[in-house]
Amino acid sequence: MGRLRFFLERTKTVRFVRFCLFLFLAVLLFAVLYWQVKPRQYELRLFDVAKETIRSPVTVEDKEATAQLKEEAAAKVADVYTLKKEYAENRVDLLSSLFAAIESVQKEAESDRAAGGMAAKLEERLPPEWFAYLSAEEWQRLLSAAPSELKTAKEAALTAVHAAMSERISQNDLEAAREQAANEIEYAALPPALREPVAKLCRRAVIPNVVYDRTATEEKRRQAMDEVKPVKILQGQVIVEEGQFITSDIYRRLELVGLLESDRPSFTAAGLGMFVLLLLAPLMYYFRHEPTNEKLSLYTAVLTGMMAAMVLIRLLPSGSAVPVGYLVPAAFGPMLVRLLLGERLSVMTAIIGAVCGSLLFNEEMGAAGTMSVSLAVYLLAGGLAGTFGLPKELAKANIWRTGVLVAFVQTVSLLSLLLLKNGRYSLTEIGLMALMAAASSVFSVILTIGLLPVLEAAFGILSPLRLIELSNPNHPLLRKLLTEAPGTYHHSIMVANLAEAACEAIGANGLLARVACYYHDIGKTKRPRYFIENQMGGNPHDHLSPQLSKNIIIAHVADGVALLRRHRLPKEIIDIAEQHHGTTLLKYFYHKACEQSEWVSEAEFRYPGPKPQTKEAAVINIADSVEAAVRSLANPSPEKIEKVVRSIIADRLQDNQLNECDITLKELELVARSLCETLNGVFHSRIEYPEVQKEKVKHA
Repeated sequence: MGRLRFFLERTKTVRFVRFCLFLFLAVLLFAVLYWQVKPRQYELRLFDVAKETIRSPVTVEDKEATAQLKEEAAAKVADVYTLKKEYAENRVDLLSSLFAAIESVQKEAESDRAAGGMAAKLEERLPPEWFAYLSAEEWQRLLSAAPSELKTAKEAALTAVHAAMSERISQNDLEAAREQAANEIEYAALPPALREPVAKLCRRAVIPNVVYDRTATEEKRRQAMDEVKPVKILQGQVIVEEGQFITSDIYRRLELVGLLESDRPSFTAAGLGMFVLLLLAPLMYYFRHEPTNEKLSLYTAVLTGMMAAMVLIRLLPSGSAVPVGYLVPAAFGPMLVRLLLGERLSVMTAIIGAVCGSLLFNEEMGAAGTMSVSLAVYLLAGGLAGTFGLPKELAKANIWRTGVLVAFVQTVSLLSLLLLKNGRYSLTEIGLMALMAAASSVFSVILTIGLLPVLEAAFGILSPLRLIELSNPNHPLLRKLLTEAPGTYHHSIMVANLAEAACEAIGANGLLARVACYYHDIGKTKRPRYFIENQMGGNPHDHLSPQLSKNIIIAHVADGVALLRRHRLPKEIIDIAEQHHGTTLLKYFYHKACEQSEWVSEAEFRYPGPKPQTKEAAVINIADSVEAAVRSLANPSPEKIEKVVRSIIADRLQDNQLNECDITLKELELVARSLCETLNGVFHSRIEYPEVQKEKVKHA
């Protein structure tokens, strides 16, 4: 119960610290980015003079200007008039009725004269409204005309009116159409006395035949308004130049894009907060199952360094043609994370750096208020090149080679973006940008090499570069091992080969296993002659009691740990040196002690431990015993080697030596196969060459 309570309390502490670290990262990113994306506002008044050139931070629609353009477009649309063809038929019918009435009046007058009566007055024979067309005297001329003349007049009038009314006649065209109809009568075969009244009838008959169509007019105006494109104030567009007079229209546009101080709430902070949480979500998922916060603390330090570098570069003066955003060391954060924490996290770091950099340098890249896509691509290309460009065999020289790759990738990405924009840049500007891309990669390499040992020492992280440095044979401890215990040195090299191959077979850290093997028996240098691989003559244990021999053998673990700590080797290597024997039994001396006495405690002849806690320690525990056992075989064959390997693994399982690490039975099978393959390559059979008898060389 006590251990369970301790575990629960420790878990709560880890979660609380993790929450604090993520909260710090969120506040850091928010503070750095809000400084750039917060809405900038100006204290300006109408009819002031602008003290600087002001650009729009966003793209918005100017609805008032759009509405004004739509009204102007609608006003330019002329009224729509529709031609009424039935009007021509109606006016022709009217003329026909008039001439028919004239013929009727003539017949009535003749009937009255034949009856001997008096002819009625003209006013009495014609309807009163007819006198609106012609005077009484003109009607009298028509009534006095002969039937043939009247017929000719009728045909001429109908033809002239129909011809005139067949065309579109507006109110403005009415007089011209009437004159056209009257002129047609001039060419008719009529006596002069009839031409004038007939022409006058034609004028009166012609009327406008087009009428205003409200529905069609409104539809046409609506189409004209729909064709008007919205007036937009584009992002980065100059609203007012320095020294320009602020008119009411400019003032309205400044207010529209939110550049004037007002009491309206700004939602930029809320948007940036959600954006930061979205950016950190993958990191939260990645670190959710970490038992400690060492890696997260290290990552927080690296990300803080990245932001600090960006802010410092942001403070540098920048020209409009060559922005300083290209100087950002995009690769140093991903490279550090790749060296210290792994490739997957390095890719996430490259993405975070690209996004934050594109927001931080958005204004100078011509994308105020949003991300600069060009800079994001440039930074992401550099970060990914730093991530994937680091080779497996890490060294400082390889980091510089990766810097060359980063410079090449950033330069190519920069040139491709310039070509995509179809920008007009001089050779000097292009060369300066390429030089900045190269300088960015140099800064990345310098920061990586400079900060790597600092971070390793501060957070106790063992990087591949540090492991490679520790594998140098010129290290003082390795030189000590070689000179004072050469047999142990050779044994360590053999175990390193076995352990590295086995660890890589199960996905463990092969490089860590190799370097840890170099140092795992460093404690034997204190009493090298008491270990069989260093004995050239007799065995000193033959003259010692089993208890004393046991104490000497077991002491090499504690001696080695003390020596490693004195030389400040990484904790991972010290732990493996302490765990590489676990709590195994010294069987030889235990059985020897049992032969001398019946009261022997097995626990006294076991190593103090602890048992292996990691896969690397477990593999080294097995490989150490396997190498010693196979080396003692007289004629090692593949069958014998496999039997030894599997018996040692079975013994470790039965002795519960692997209970405290997370290695599986499937992985142990892979370890067994790897050990057998490596040992078969070392102890392969050789051809026995026949002995050649030496003969004297005969000289001619």
